[in-house]
Amino acid sequence: MKENSFSISVRSDNRTIVSTDFFPVYQNEITFLFGESGIGKSVLSKSVYGLLDPEGLEIVINNKPYGLHLNNHWTKQVRKNSFFVFQEPSSHLNPLMTIKDQLNEGSLGGLEDREILSYLWQSSGDESVRKIIDIFPKPYRPSGGEKQRILLAMAFKRINALIQKDNPDEPSFFVFDEPTGSLDNNYRDLFINLLFSKFRACPFTIQIITHDYSIISEIYRSHKDLLRYIHFKELSRISDTQVRVDDFSPREYLSWLNAPKNHKADKSLHDTVLEVNPHFEIFGKSLSVFSDESLSEPAPLIIRKGEMVYLKAPSGVGKTTLAKIIMGLYKADKFRMSLCGLKVSQRSSPSVWQNKIWGKRAGMVFQHADEALNLESTVKETFKGLPLKIRINTETLQNKLLELFDPPVTKQFINKKVKYLSGGQKQRLNLLRTLILTPDLIILDEPLNGLDFNSVRKVLSLLDEKRALGSALLMISHNEEIFENFIDRRHIYHLNTTS
Repeated sequence: MKENSFSISVRSDNRTIVSTDFFPVYQNEITFLFGESGIGKSVLSKSVYGLLDPEGLEIVINNKPYGLHLNNHWTKQVRKNSFFVFQEPSSHLNPLMTIKDQLNEGSLGGLEDREILSYLWQSSGDESVRKIIDIFPKPYRPSGGEKQRILLAMAFKRINALIQKDNPDEPSFFVFDEPTGSLDNNYRDLFINLLFSKFRACPFTIQIITHDYSIISEIYRSHKDLLRYIHFKELSRISDTQVRVDDFSPREYLSWLNAPKNHKADKSLHDTVLEVNPHFEIFGKSLSVFSDESLSEPAPLIIRKGEMVYLKAPSGVGKTTLAKIIMGLYKADKFRMSLCGLKVSQRSSPSVWQNKIWGKRAGMVFQHADEALNLESTVKETFKGLPLKIRINTETLQNKLLELFDPPVTKQFINKKVKYLSGGQKQRLNLLRTLILTPDLIILDEPLNGLDFNSVRKVLSLLDEKRALGSALLMISHNEEIFENFIDRRHIYHLNTTS
């Protein structure tokens, strides 16, 4: 094992963004880098790869100016041989060029991509792939998952070129930043299978930045032969700006996942909180809810007190849409539900939700904390204006924050603006802002977004406490493995379009 380690400091306007004394890159081996969103995984990886702006940022690597790192032999070879797959593919595809032209731009030109594209699209013919590569990318076309696969295809072209060189001593550093964030488990596993098959053919340096801890199960299921080449790491916080790279135990995750769960609610908690008619229509689409995976018979979506229900569907089908209809944020063309005895349909007035539902009968934790929170507010101000059943002072708020934040929760943190929090901290604040209302129904859209493993456990433990006390919870998430283990299979519903 050949290890290149880096001490890194990144500053802007005399403010440290992130720093670490140790950031390892294992030559010709595979590293999975976990950690909460916004902690610095991407920034540190970009600095090592040589992608940060030396004019706009003050960067020091191994106690030397960034310019020396950019011009050393290792970095130049890495940039020549490797590829960096960015987290947000939309911002790295040129809307003025067809995808086909971008697939053949610069050093990618002349490298074969047909086999890669056919594999990533699981297509034996060229027609479905041509529909994608002959267009100019737009915000909603191709889809997020397709754009993600386009960037992955670019990386695989560079991997093929490196393998053809067959020079194991030549440095490489392929970075995949949240490469499966827009992919379902099927496409995620296809990507991992192809990447690892290339690695088996000729080892090269891989770093995968991810929040998807369930990827560990897939590795132990299908790629145990590579475990001796794989490093599981997690970035953790020492202070607001200083982080460290720790070993992460995959066995700890697997043991936690497979530990016995208590799905039972108190027998006295049997009242129905939510019942949604199985058929609804919106945006010109007809959708139905099913209680079985085979989608054989539509069934009403029912959640009782003390129950946690998981709603499953492929990405883009309409899980979040249904949640927003329930919350009165979208107006359906056809819809009926009963919420704590209140009958609601597409004909109901918006005032019904405003006066009788929001923050009382139901609350929702939205998927993207940045869109749900006022970034200019302080942490304390985030809880102002809520229809709370308890009075919030500084001490009460500190105790409430300790449910998901590590001690100590200081007054300095409480008075910190939300925009200066990390992605994981925002998500935890986003969760607590709704949970503090203690509504009868809590809808959670991707509640584990951007969280590290410790926070995932805390969130699920807190939600289970809410369930045991009588709350009804509706979960929407791509974390299928976690929620299928955490929720009673009788409480798993499926959503799909119908003709």
